[in-house]
Amino acid sequence: MFGDLAVVSPGSARELLVRVLRRNARAVGACFALLSVWQLAEAMVPVVVGEFIDRAVVSGDVPALIGWGALLALIFAALMYFYRYGALMAYKVDQFEAHRLRVEIAEHVLRPLSARTGRHPGATLSLATNDADGVGTLAQSAGNTFASAVAAVVSAVVLLRIDLVIGLTVLLGVPLVLFVTQLVAPAISRRSREHRGQVAATAAQAADLVRGLRVVKGIGAEDEAAARYRVRSQVAKTASIRVSVSQALMKAVSAGLSGLFLAAVTLLAGARALEHEITIGQLIAIVGLTQFLAVPIQALGQVGALVADGHASATRIVEFLHTPPLLEAGSLGTERSHPELVLDKVTVGALRTFSLASRPGELLCLVIDDPAVSRTLVQLLAGEISTAEVSGEVRLGDAAFDSLSISARRKRLLVNPHQTDLLHGTLRASLDPDGRHEDADLARFLTAAAAHDIVRLDASGLDQPVAAKGGNYSGGQRQRIALARALAADSVILVLDNPTTAVDAVTEQRIATGIRELRHQADARTTWIVTTSPALLDQADRVVHVANGRVAGSGTHRELLSRPEYEELVLR
Repeated sequence: MFGDLAVVSPGSARELLVRVLRRNARAVGACFALLSVWQLAEAMVPVVVGEFIDRAVVSGDVPALIGWGALLALIFAALMYFYRYGALMAYKVDQFEAHRLRVEIAEHVLRPLSARTGRHPGATLSLATNDADGVGTLAQSAGNTFASAVAAVVSAVVLLRIDLVIGLTVLLGVPLVLFVTQLVAPAISRRSREHRGQVAATAAQAADLVRGLRVVKGIGAEDEAAARYRVRSQVAKTASIRVSVSQALMKAVSAGLSGLFLAAVTLLAGARALEHEITIGQLIAIVGLTQFLAVPIQALGQVGALVADGHASATRIVEFLHTPPLLEAGSLGTERSHPELVLDKVTVGALRTFSLASRPGELLCLVIDDPAVSRTLVQLLAGEISTAEVSGEVRLGDAAFDSLSISARRKRLLVNPHQTDLLHGTLRASLDPDGRHEDADLARFLTAAAAHDIVRLDASGLDQPVAAKGGNYSGGQRQRIALARALAADSVILVLDNPTTAVDAVTEQRIATGIRELRHQADARTTWIVTTSPALLDQADRVVHVANGRVAGSGTHRELLSRPEYEELVLR
């Protein structure tokens, strides 16, 4: 019924809202029909009661009494049936759409090219929950609005048939009431966008605070962190109050004008009854219909607020879905099984005419004097820097780096950044997400990363639980697990960014030996390591000293120690 989840991102908030209705056309149509019949049945209750009085009670006609009573019972049965299934259909559409939007948001972030969103995880979570739900409720809101409009029109027609003056009063009065209530809608839309943005910012700060709680406690900054969150929460609260004030104003205006209008119609109907222009039954029908109309008129009066809120959520989602990819890639593959990684006169960010090439099977270490240069180099090799910003050439084998497809790059090159995350699950799943390795192989990778002790510390071994972001491990344990995961990928070229900064010297020595034995004994695996660790540098086939964004020297670790600027960086 609800179709395939694969969709093209809409170009605007309006397109997103229209898409919700279009791709659920059958379900939405059924919802509209069922809710409309429910509202019509509601409207017919006072009409049937009026006829019941005029044709059965006043005349004392027993068969008519039974017939009209049975019709009234049938209408009440229809009320229950059509509302139940109409609301159920609307709820199903809403839930499916909210789910689809959450999947679409997740796919945008998790696609091979990723996304350059610039948002914190908490802000993205807010999009996938609050905003997705805000758009998802469109079917139910639209169904109730459509049913209310149908009920209002039918009620007006019935009133016209009963009495022309009263019918015309309703036909002219209802649009006027709706027009006045919609004057508040622009303010609601503007404040809704502001409110959802502030809620997302607050969620992002809360997520960051929880993630860094151990560090906050370690430096004794709990009070400062709480104070900052309190300020952010107050801003979100103020925005929420502003939205609530606008919505309350619209509801108050809608309810007030509707009440005054319906009171006027009731007074007019009473006057017409006193003039014997309408019967007692018709008076009851008019008063009942007028009272019933209060609900659909108020529902129609709140359309602006519902549309404004949904439009604000849709705008934020569309802006997110149109954020550019984090990575740039071509469509070519590389024919070499063990290609060289070459940077030729590259200038970008902190790199200045940087040239470097590694031989297949080489263990290459880079000692870099500036963290900004390290960060630029790692981002460049990960494909996170736009080619438009790069002067010079980066090649993998014979192919330009930006001409290779993502799959071709990943078959040959893996970049393991300094800051890595462990996903919630088990240690086995963290090390081997695809389930390609046997336990014996995983043991080799863990040993090379000096992380085998982590397995022995828990009775569950490789199946021990891993908390979100590895929160149940120390910093050193997380770093070693992330290194073991990178080694398990068994990439032809592996780039490691400072993989041992959170471990002690003894463990560092074991890791250095482990990487050499695992990747550089028989197979022609290439490893680049950005580091200042003497243990790792001593294992390297070649060490490249980078200063001021350029290659300043090359040789073995012991050869380069004769340079004071190099010695100052690596001896601690």
